[in-house]
Amino acid sequence: MSTDMLQAAKRTVRTLHEVFDAASNEDLAGVLAAHTSEDYLWRGMHPFHEQHSAQAVAEIFWLPLRMSLTSMQRREDVFMAGRNDVDGGQTVWVASMGHMMGLFDHDWLGIPANNKMVFLRYAEFDRVENNKIVESAFFCDVISVMQQVGHYPLPPQTGAVCLYPGPRTHDGILLDAQLPEEGERTRVLLNRMIADLSDLNKSANDDCPPELLAKTWHDDMIWYGPTGIGATYTIPRYQEQHQYPFRQHLKDKVFNGHIARFAEGNYAGFFGWPNLTNTPTGGFLGLPGNDVRADMRVVDIYRRDGDKLAENWVFIDLLHYLSMQGLDVLGRLNELRR
Repeated sequence: MSTDMLQAAKRTVRTLHEVFDAASNEDLAGVLAAHTSEDYLWRGMHPFHEQHSAQAVAEIFWLPLRMSLTSMQRREDVFMAGRNDVDGGQTVWVASMGHMMGLFDHDWLGIPANNKMVFLRYAEFDRVENNKIVESAFFCDVISVMQQVGHYPLPPQTGAVCLYPGPRTHDGILLDAQLPEEGERTRVLLNRMIADLSDLNKSANDDCPPELLAKTWHDDMIWYGPTGIGATYTIPRYQEQHQYPFRQHLKDKVFNGHIARFAEGNYAGFFGWPNLTNTPTGGFLGLPGNDVRADMRVVDIYRRDGDKLAENWVFIDLLHYLSMQGLDVLGRLNELRR
């Protein structure tokens, strides 16, 4: 598959973003329908889940969001495309990551508006065929919005609370074609890292040494996790503030695979639906354990620097993960407000 096909796919998604972001609320469904296939499949985080038409996506997700976050802007940090490693390169995907910024003027999902700027962190994956988007996944950090307006619903994070920046190198928006060999280097490195983690799961070693991560990660790695976990910097602090709490307080971890995984240039990304299934034993997110098998829908976006990974932006659908265990975070907020 040539770089021309990747560039064409990027133009398809870029055109939709430009037209969609400029459209009025009344035109959202029509604009989305004009750029997507008739059998369009959209996956969204809890409480949006799967939708099967442009009309449904506009009505259930985009219109309420646009009405709540007025003057909304897409502030993009990463934009890339690639052949899907999961299906042997048969399909082409485009990824966009950044923030949706707006004035939080009206309640959203029961989260009370504060009339101030808020940043909704997002990662979007689009599969393109014949100049149409046929499948999308849109992950966004709803809990981050709750945190920004003073309604954080979980125990304290193990990582840092901050507004996550884009790549340190400021080169994540890949509008131009990238050298295929650079994308291949990134793909191979990413798969090596995934294989190391898979072996770790099979070994049940929850106290892995830093040398294992250092095989594929720079010592000064930066990991930007979902709100509820937070951000960490350097391998030792990543292990202390995320990896060990994650590994030691979740058991029977099963990797379910990815729907899309690809690389372009120094960047790569993947998502699953779900990626992981596990059972919380107590302590993860500061919450008690139980015997419920729960799913994690996860997005990872990576930046490679040389022969190792340097930065990683992570989304986990924690609202869905907790709802499977009987904790309806948004429902509880609405009950408290009443």
